[in-house]
Amino acid sequence: MMLAKVIGTVVASAKSAKTDGLKMLILQPLDLAGAAKGAYVVAFDAVGAGEGEVVLYVTGSSARQTEATEGKPADAAIFAIVDTWDVNGEVKYSNSAEYAVPGTEKPKKKR
Repeated sequence: MMLAKVIGTVVASAKSAKTDGLKMLILQPLDLAGAAKGAYVVAFDAVGAGEGEVVLYVTGSSARQTEATEGKPADAAIFAIVDTWDVNGEVKYSNSAEYAVPGTEKPKKKR
């Protein structure tokens, strides 16, 4: 399992019929401090995540273990939206204003 921030979407009109109905999101992997690390990942969304949210994702055969991705040609899948995480008792990320860590706030949705 790995932490990442959803930074965008991918739309593909020509694709395998097995992936019809699955949303593809672009992820920026994060380190434990919440900083960007490594290459971008495109993952199928199994939980309804949106841009700006921090998620947990898996790769490889584990990506085909969610209800949404079972039997699908998936190599990465989002399976959870993160509410908070801490390291050694220090909150590194929270989606709650009460525990917000500067620089980790979710962007306001455009109307």
